[in-house]
Amino acid sequence: MVSTDFMRQLEGYGLTTATILYRMPDHLSVLQTYIWQQYDLAPRFPVLKDFLKFWKRELEGPLHSVTIAHSRLIKPAEIRTVNGVLTLH
Repeated sequence: MVSTDFMRQLEGYGLTTATILYRMPDHLSVLQTYIWQQYDLAPRFPVLKDFLKFWKRELEGPLHSVTIAHSRLIKPAEIRTVNGVLTLH
């Protein structure tokens, strides 16, 4: 059985890491860091955008900045069919 993460990669999803700086609710001059990582689609990042909407709606720490790194782990040239079976190269 093929994993869900692998199938997402075949659909074009790549590993996205976001470094989120946010302010402490009681001490707005203090910044904290939160690292978020998930499979997402560049350049629109719908999964990350949904998470940030949740953050703004549900959490008290106001966002300061978000830095994004993204990498497609499987590229189209690395996948091909051999005798009807998907193989990675």
